[in-house]
Amino acid sequence: MRRVAVPLSLTAESTRPRDGRPASLEGPTMGVTWSLRAWVPRGLTDAVLSAAVQGACDLVVAQMSTWEPGSDLCRFNAAPAGAWVEVPPHLMSVVAAAYDLAEETGGAFDLTVGALTDLWGFGPAGPVAAAPDRASRNLAATGWRKLRLDRPDGRLFQPGGLRLDLSGIAKGFGVDLAAEALEALGVRDYLLEIGGELRGGGVKGDGEPWWVEIESPPGGELPQPRILIALHGLSVATSGDWRRTWSDGSGCYSHTLDPITRAPVAGPVASVSVLHASCMQADALCTALTVLGPAGEAFACEHDIAARIVSRGQAGLTEWMSPAFARLVDET
Repeated sequence: MRRVAVPLSLTAESTRPRDGRPASLEGPTMGVTWSLRAWVPRGLTDAVLSAAVQGACDLVVAQMSTWEPGSDLCRFNAAPAGAWVEVPPHLMSVVAAAYDLAEETGGAFDLTVGALTDLWGFGPAGPVAAAPDRASRNLAATGWRKLRLDRPDGRLFQPGGLRLDLSGIAKGFGVDLAAEALEALGVRDYLLEIGGELRGGGVKGDGEPWWVEIESPPGGELPQPRILIALHGLSVATSGDWRRTWSDGSGCYSHTLDPITRAPVAGPVASVSVLHASCMQADALCTALTVLGPAGEAFACEHDIAARIVSRGQAGLTEWMSPAFARLVDET
């Protein structure tokens, strides 16, 4: 028994194979890897494909990385109080999307947690030996409302000490940007991944969709069968409490931070998967729904988000699907 999620755009006409050849490529980026499986037009070389994807990834790193001191994001983070900082269009676009989601979620998604990320040992400052105390956490400058955006002129206002962290949205944007670069070359059939965030277009050479299994938390079994998604004009992202964790003996801490408690999320949500046409949106919404916890279910329903949330409880793992997600799923 298995379950499949199929987008409504998947039709007999859209699955008709095109002439071409298979390609399978990968490369390093953002501390992880990118990978590409594609059915590409003949005459288009692997070198050209690789350069397109790597170029998009390198642009995201150069503009949005907190790990590269020379990035545009780090330049803003280091700017003096009261400065308006000009930023490139792609960075402005991602910051604006993150800011809008912060507003929609009441700050559950907060792009200004850079200082807290370092304080908890998940940033470029490196690991820490113990959880920071409340006083230290309160001193870390955060707050998305403090950030001001001049969207027409591509400027951000630095109120002083505010450090942006786009790790909850930049990988997804990188997938979208790389996909756009491929499509500009005439590639319509591809499955692209950066560190677990995936986007699919078209179909394989045999007309089959790009099937991807949705991740579930390790260390437990769901009573429901696994879910395979046909990534056809669709992206999927998954956040999980088992990724990037550390323990100091008194607790285990995950990298997803709750801006309200100023600490790693500690609720029942074990994983969140979101399906969306935009990988950037899927990536960011996963983080937002994780922080919202049980309230994320109402938010997903209200905003028609295709989300699957797996929670931990005394009875083990339980699964919840939003109506938008459930509409895509059939048991076979």
